[in-house]
Amino acid sequence: MPQHVLLNNISHQQTRVLHRFAAEYGDNLASVPVMPNEFTELQKEYPLLFRRQQPNGPYQALALLGFEAGENLFLEPQLPSGWAARQIPAMLERGPFLIGMQHRQEEGQHQEVAVIHIDMDHPKVNQPQGKALFLEYGGNSPYLEFVSACLTQLHQGMAIAPRLYALIEELDLFEPINIDIELHSGEKLRLTGYATISEQRLAQLDVQKLHGLHQAGALPLCYAAMASLSNIRQLIDKKNQRLGQTGKGA
Repeated sequence: MPQHVLLNNISHQQTRVLHRFAAEYGDNLASVPVMPNEFTELQKEYPLLFRRQQPNGPYQALALLGFEAGENLFLEPQLPSGWAARQIPAMLERGPFLIGMQHRQEEGQHQEVAVIHIDMDHPKVNQPQGKALFLEYGGNSPYLEFVSACLTQLHQGMAIAPRLYALIEELDLFEPINIDIELHSGEKLRLTGYATISEQRLAQLDVQKLHGLHQAGALPLCYAAMASLSNIRQLIDKKNQRLGQTGKGA
């Protein structure tokens, strides 16, 4: 069960966190939420799709990592990091850390300030060979600075995502996509319930609506999401390669 506590350089001076990815640490996810401000980099590695969490709820963006529950085709135990891609979604990079809001009084004004929390029950915490969070005399370690930047990216992305996705939906640019896969073994898989950006509808927008998308910062998202679909083929190749390796070892 998660045990979220406020991170500080006294209680957590000796705390270590393993900066590595593996199924035993909970990284065996077939998809992971991603933020709009990650699209430009992540579209180089992953298929970026959209999905409603509830039938009539808002859309959420996801990076597709596998085709079946519990399957992350980017996990590679033989690699030092355990991950076979240059860019890793921030939701996974954050590890056991998350942003919490702390109430403070400053100059007579009530303010909410973003602070870092850590889940002390997370499997990556307290690893003897893990990354230190603080320097010997209390300053933040380079790893904690990296985590802080990652959390800031997530925090900013969560703030802008609802508005951007609502605008895309308002312009009727989302369209359902079914992903049909036939593996070398002959097995067939089908992924449903996802959406992508309609290239045809985007091309048919008038200048005013297109300009509105651009001004809102949503236009680059649309192009990145469409371009990312070419990564589905690479993901299928990873799946075939994984099945081939399993067959050889059987």
